[in-house]
Amino acid sequence: MITLLWLVPLFPLFGFVLLVLAGGHFAKPAVAWIGVGTVGISAILSALIGAEYLAGDREPYRLAIGSWMAVDDLSVPFGFYLDSLSLTMLWVVAGVGLLIHVYSAGFMETDTDYARFFAYMNLFVFAMLVLVLADNLVLLYMGWEGVGLGSYLLIGFWYQDPNNGYAARKAFVMTRVGDTSMALGLFLLFTQLHTLDIQSVMLRALSQWETGALLPVAAAALLLGGAVGKSAQLPLQTWLPDAMAGPTPVSALIHAATMVTAGVYLIARTHDLFLLAPTIQFAVALIGVTTLLLAGFSALMQTDIKRILAYSTISQIGYMFLALGVGAWSAAIFHLMTHAFFKALLFLAAGAVIFCFHHEHNIFKMGGLRKAMPVAFWSFLIGSAALSGLPFTSGYYSKHQILLAAFDFSPGLWGAACFGALITGIYSFRLVFVVFFGSEHAAVETVIGRRMSVPLLLLCLLALTGGLLQIPLDSAFPVPAEQEAHRHLDWVGGLTVAAPIAGLIIAALFYLTGTFSAERLASIAWGKTLQRFWLSGWAFDWLYDNVLVLPFKWVAEFNKNDGIDGVYEGMATLSRSIHHIASASQSGRLRWYAASMGFAAAVIVAIGLLS
Repeated sequence: MITLLWLVPLFPLFGFVLLVLAGGHFAKPAVAWIGVGTVGISAILSALIGAEYLAGDREPYRLAIGSWMAVDDLSVPFGFYLDSLSLTMLWVVAGVGLLIHVYSAGFMETDTDYARFFAYMNLFVFAMLVLVLADNLVLLYMGWEGVGLGSYLLIGFWYQDPNNGYAARKAFVMTRVGDTSMALGLFLLFTQLHTLDIQSVMLRALSQWETGALLPVAAAALLLGGAVGKSAQLPLQTWLPDAMAGPTPVSALIHAATMVTAGVYLIARTHDLFLLAPTIQFAVALIGVTTLLLAGFSALMQTDIKRILAYSTISQIGYMFLALGVGAWSAAIFHLMTHAFFKALLFLAAGAVIFCFHHEHNIFKMGGLRKAMPVAFWSFLIGSAALSGLPFTSGYYSKHQILLAAFDFSPGLWGAACFGALITGIYSFRLVFVVFFGSEHAAVETVIGRRMSVPLLLLCLLALTGGLLQIPLDSAFPVPAEQEAHRHLDWVGGLTVAAPIAGLIIAALFYLTGTFSAERLASIAWGKTLQRFWLSGWAFDWLYDNVLVLPFKWVAEFNKNDGIDGVYEGMATLSRSIHHIASASQSGRLRWYAASMGFAAAVIVAIGLLS
């Protein structure tokens, strides 16, 4: 069965090609069967291949597919590589992707571009599967760029609205900044190590480079640039909240379960390189903890249901970066998996609320939906509990591992991450209490069907029990001796557990019981300023507009007649003038030519005599 690994990405690609070429001729049920069915086959194959891999000796499996080039002694083959890390990613992409596809069949049914939507979705799944299965950095980069293209197409799916087109372009441009950094990193690795096979690169780096040397530090820093772009971490995080312009299933697939975790996967896959660059690995931890705090504060102020979840995604990816930075590789991937479960659940539940509530996004125009939408309510309740890391949920097991590993590395990082867990509990249950409790503002007229409710129920189950599904990653990552067993003081584990619970209690006091008033805090002068600042995402868009965008526009306006072209036009004018002067000497008169030659000869003789 494992030899059929190449079929896993092939079926979504087949669905994409079929829908692009003939999607307009199919009825909507046929489109859904093609779009969902091809991903479903990939998910089934992934499950069977994974079961065979785990039942065997768990040695990495390499499947050769072809060759990029073979020139003289240079050979660049490519294929797929399956180990415990890629298997975890494979199950997340194919499994969660299938549930989101099933949900999309109901959510997007009334859309006129039904076939185009599923074509884009299948293209994205294909690219993501190539990314996680690639055995060399060239093929990985092809998948990396493919998910960028798929993201652009899906964010701007409703292109009739100019704002959606702007959001798609913003995501495309900002992630290209990171992609350029990553490409430079690949060039550096190839020129120095003469291969882009991932395993060979890591072995040669370990044997040829010393820890802390310039080359591994530069290579790791460039790869980190690509990771922060794709995973929406500081300073390239501003594209993700605006990306909520796409349909809600897109937000669940791309911006919760798959694409935004690509940067985490890249660092985890090249972890040997980061071990050779301790300063860059520590930078990963600092970026992660800073991002999780900044995004958490921004989520507290948002009123759009999807933007709250978007900032939550940025914050949770920050936890994964923190884990990578402190060397808790397995904990980072474990949280990646559980995050895919509960964040996909939350986004799809938000889509159900939006779908049934007149396409309203403002949470303060909702309320009292607990009885009218029981499936969405329980989905939000379970998803928010897992997101916060409450005990006995999937998020608790993975986040608890990260926090304990952070304490082993630095109590300061642990304290900041615990404070982030407190904030997560506040904004998660603020969303639950505002939307599903309190007074009802409008009646719900639409009811979700089974195609939308069944994926929600399955994701509820995964959000609760996903902590039991961790794949052993010992063969993929080193396990430092000091982190094999966590031995902490009781208060460390107690505070780690208490932080999200305290956040829940604070949210209840403000938004459920009304004991305290958030409006009263916001009415204070400094409260208003802080609210606007956090609502704007710490004014990063304002900063980039004033530092980068506006100066560029000024230069473009100043140079609208293109001064560079003026230089070349001046050279052309000068050339024409010289030619005009020279052509005047070509009169066609032989006597003039003879006299000119005689005069020139006399001048040359005179110069010779005088010298």
